[in-house]
Amino acid sequence: MFRTSNAIGFLAASILFILPSGGQDRQQRESIDLNALYKIKAAEFGSTVGNPKSKIEDIAYNLTDRYGPRLTNSPEFRQAADWVVQQLKDWGLANVHMERWATPPNRPLPSWHCTFLSASMVKPSYQPLIAVPEAWSPPTAGSITGSAMLFQIPHSTEELERLRGKLAGKMLLLGGPASGLALPEAPLANRFTGEELAGLAIELIPVKDPFPRPSEPPLSDEMEAKIEEWLNQDKPLAKFWSGVRLPWELPGAATNRYQGGTLVGPGFENASTANSRPTVILAAEHYNRIARLLARNVPVQLQAEIKTEVDETYKAESLNVIAEIPGVTKPTEVVMAGAHLDSWPYATGATDNAIGCAAAMEAMRILRDSHLRMDRTVRLALWGGEEQGMLGSRAYVKQHFADRVSMQLKPEHEKFSVYLNLDGGSGKVRGIYLRHNEMARPIFEDWFAALKDLTSGTISIRDMDNGVADHLAFDEVGLPAFFFLQDPLDSETRSHHTNMDTFDRIQLPDAEQMAVVLASFLYNAATRPDKLPRKELPAPKRADSGGR
Repeated sequence: MFRTSNAIGFLAASILFILPSGGQDRQQRESIDLNALYKIKAAEFGSTVGNPKSKIEDIAYNLTDRYGPRLTNSPEFRQAADWVVQQLKDWGLANVHMERWATPPNRPLPSWHCTFLSASMVKPSYQPLIAVPEAWSPPTAGSITGSAMLFQIPHSTEELERLRGKLAGKMLLLGGPASGLALPEAPLANRFTGEELAGLAIELIPVKDPFPRPSEPPLSDEMEAKIEEWLNQDKPLAKFWSGVRLPWELPGAATNRYQGGTLVGPGFENASTANSRPTVILAAEHYNRIARLLARNVPVQLQAEIKTEVDETYKAESLNVIAEIPGVTKPTEVVMAGAHLDSWPYATGATDNAIGCAAAMEAMRILRDSHLRMDRTVRLALWGGEEQGMLGSRAYVKQHFADRVSMQLKPEHEKFSVYLNLDGGSGKVRGIYLRHNEMARPIFEDWFAALKDLTSGTISIRDMDNGVADHLAFDEVGLPAFFFLQDPLDSETRSHHTNMDTFDRIQLPDAEQMAVVLASFLYNAATRPDKLPRKELPAPKRADSGGR
């Protein structure tokens, strides 16, 4: 029971003014509506024990088992988008629609999906191989069989000429010699410790290495084009990668992390840069056996068959899914949350990023079902083309807010408050990355303080350590945009871009927590007196990109 002993100790039942951490005073503190927070939690967890209301399991099932994988523009991607639109309409959200965007001229995205794969070693003895076809791989001409050959990619025209005419009819192993696989003694999954979270909270001071290790120079665009042309002329039957690590990562104990049947699929950004020959990714142990045999001059024959379906009518455009809860007093001002709907085709894209979509959708359902009055419009976006370089989110930002090349701002830019991104896997929200927007720190400290029963709320001045994600599309044009810090779980050992990224890797209690934290942040952003503070407007950016 809560009692107040005097008037000074009295707190309003529904509004809490959170003191900043360390007790430091501040001219303005965040007003937290505890009654709204109670309604948000009740809409997800239920108002009584054993009476959960969460829809996350059903959403995640549909986006994975039912409609996965969701390679951009594939039939499954479009079916998933159709299902999302109908579900959001059924929940009563407003302005639910698919917003089309044009693919860049040099990045067509035809509809592609694999309908059959078979891979095996047939000599010196038979062994079925754990394998997946690389995204946008061409099909084979039926079932093909050929001699395996270890192949090092040439880095000069002279090396290229020495290999001409020697690859016809070969099955090329492109991952080099057998990879050393360390005994996997570390846990497959982990959560951040308090010490690790404290380390993420501090600023990193950049230090230039005076004696950098020399690295192999990357292939020039001209050399890559020559290799593609040469492979088309020499016509090897197929190419095989090891799924032990991504092809551009240097070999070593830290990068040779996928084993035990789990393989990572690199994926090319789009069909125009896909390999010209049928391409298969093998489990490390199976690739290694073949490589060891070849290293000892034992002839190896491989069999493969890939069947695909390609529809070129979709290559010039793709889509995002948009939905809203209209604001009451400031409907033209916008608070946004998002996650990318697309995935790679190696499993069903559960942790990357069906669960982010599910939690973001669930946050919108929570706010709608709670009947909370919000001043600003809350908008949801589920992006296409993230894995091909944030294409969907960048197209949306360009259409609505600003051109990042010219930095010409549109009227909606001034009306925008904040974008919150979920793309960190299935782990609980443990905090947020500020991406150096120091002005947002006291705001998020107060918001997290009201959620201390759900998360410690670590505030990191930095951004995520590697990769890119859709919040960057907003940050690039000077809009406040943030990426939640989440427990890594088994993302970098078993699920991220792998053949094991299935529904089984989703931790539903963690996902429910994600939805509540996101719903709370959206409500706070939509009801606070001012929009969130911004960094200085950035200089124009280059038009290149990457995908996470």
